[in-house]
Amino acid sequence: MKRLPLAFFTAGATCVLAGMVWGAFMGSTEDFTLAPAHAHLNLVGWATLALMGTFYQLSGKGGRLGWTNFVLSFGAVVVMIPSLALFLSGNKAADAGVIAGSMLAILGMATFLTVVVSCWREAGASGAATSAEIKQAA
Repeated sequence: MKRLPLAFFTAGATCVLAGMVWGAFMGSTEDFTLAPAHAHLNLVGWATLALMGTFYQLSGKGGRLGWTNFVLSFGAVVVMIPSLALFLSGNKAADAGVIAGSMLAILGMATFLTVVVSCWREAGASGAATSAEIKQAA
């Protein structure tokens, strides 16, 4: 496996393990006040990062734009989740961190979309689908 997908999967697996432990703790204490932060950790931290890592592994893409995508997306988790937990706990000043983390997540996804669109350009440059490929897909 290449380093970029491995970075995405390492970060994602770390997030989901933390989310599982956090969820177990919430269940054992029967206090679900921070459930939205827990859900964001699992969705943005595990699902999104793992899907991006899968794309990078399958497509062979990467480079500077891929690493920028990783830094923005993982940075979003690192900033957003603790800030959201603090905000939900009553610290309204943490709203700035939630906003900053959300902006990082949006920038990370925009960067990812840029990489995905570049694959479409390359696919178009390699020629149109043959009739056999169309029949096989149907």
